Amino acid sequence: MKKKGYIFTNKRHSQRAIMATVLGIISLAALFFVVLCSYLSAGEASIGFGFTGLLSTVFSLVGLCLGITTVREKDYYRFFPVLGILLNLAALGSVSLILYAGARL
Repeated sequence: MKKKGYIFTNKRHSQRAIMATVLGIISLAALFFVVLCSYLSAGEASIGFGFTGLLSTVFSLVGLCLGITTVREKDYYRFFPVLGILLNLAALGSVSLILYAGARL
């Protein structure tokens, strides 16, 4: 009969890391919505779209800070901090790409 290998640990998921992941999802979703709405209106973006992009950048920076501080700690699982860092970096990269494309036109 095969023995089951249980591993007991004190590790848990960090609330800050989960918040970093949520902020990354919100930032990417807001950017996708802004780009889609701007595309559907033939490039006529209102001031609210710019404010949403700015708010998305702030959310991404806060989420990135939360993810980095949590990934340094040893008592937490690494899934949510790394996922939060990747999502927030993707959102910041998207904002950078949008700004670069806007400056080129």
